[in-house]
Amino acid sequence: MRSFRKTWRAFVVVVIAALTVSAAPALAADPPQGPPGDAFYTPPSPLPAGENGDVIWWRQLPGQSGVRGYLVLYRSTSATGTPIAVSGRVLVPSKAWTGDGERPIVSVASGTRGIGDSCAPSKFQPDYEKPLFIDAMLQRGWAVAITDYEGLGTPGLHTYVVGQSEGRTVIDAVRAATRLPAAGLEAGGPVAFSGYSQGGGGAAWAGELAPEYAPELDVAAITAGGTPADLTAVSQYLDGSIGFGFLLLSALGLDAAYPELDLPAYLNDKGRELYETQQGACVDAVFGYAFGHIADYTTSNPLAEPDWQARLDENELGDRTPEAPIYLFHGIVDEIIPLAQAQELRSKYCAAGVDVTWGIFVGEHVTTLVFSAGSVLGFLGERFAGKPVKNNC
Repeated sequence: MRSFRKTWRAFVVVVIAALTVSAAPALAADPPQGPPGDAFYTPPSPLPAGENGDVIWWRQLPGQSGVRGYLVLYRSTSATGTPIAVSGRVLVPSKAWTGDGERPIVSVASGTRGIGDSCAPSKFQPDYEKPLFIDAMLQRGWAVAITDYEGLGTPGLHTYVVGQSEGRTVIDAVRAATRLPAAGLEAGGPVAFSGYSQGGGGAAWAGELAPEYAPELDVAAITAGGTPADLTAVSQYLDGSIGFGFLLLSALGLDAAYPELDLPAYLNDKGRELYETQQGACVDAVFGYAFGHIADYTTSNPLAEPDWQARLDENELGDRTPEAPIYLFHGIVDEIIPLAQAQELRSKYCAAGVDVTWGIFVGEHVTTLVFSAGSVLGFLGERFAGKPVKNNC
């Protein structure tokens, strides 16, 4: 089945390329280099015409030994289907790719950094995922694309854990990587989506959306760990828990994506103060709200309202079928993202015929991130090498 999909995608790419050549009298100009400093993150208004994944502008990042890095601003689509500009990075090993075919590209969906512009993965340091995953991917010769997601760095508020937005930005980061001539990456090679926690949701959403949103991509693998698959179940789990601050970020993220939800209408004085002062919060602020409750900040619980429930349901994983093999994993004592809802996602994918490799780690949320690095890299390497999938549905 996978070889058929690859053949079909190759045929589609050839047809599209032929039509493009016949319709276009000249090659498109290279994207311009962007302005220095934070001005880079403010896109031109209106956005220039283009397609999802087109590079609006770019600039080279300071040198890293053995790696060429680029900051990019590219086109994508918001949670509600409107064109947006998204920032991100493209990292390419300096050494030539010596494997078969084109150099693989891993689109890394970052874990929680926060919701303020200063928290964008391209700005937020230290990058706690870099030594565990990104450096190791680059050492294997793979290119890496890392989105900043909607509203992180760029104007507007970050749509935290809103899968409809995150999945598209993860996908379009790969497209941008292949449309940046300086990076030297070719379209048509194997692609993977990989992430943990918030990034696990982003990677899984990219996998679910790709067959329709980006059918030209040869998605070889997905890895998603600590995944918030069911936002209703996650919110109930976090209410009153040590990770309550993540629930606050999620409420702000949903309100940013869908303004009609009108979060301020549900807030008491304490909630309004939080709303007005924490729009720039980074991840280190969340544990200041440990063991809080929704009732501490609201006059009534917005998550119980039909319009909020509809948006939560809209962003629940498992209703679409990824075509690529997926490695799902979770910590058995995860105190932030409940294990049961991840097991339910596994069951949904298995029932739909997805090749699922399921992993359980004896750890909580942070230690599972650390413990999983070897198996994530191994899964990606096997898929890029075309080895058979060990489905343990």
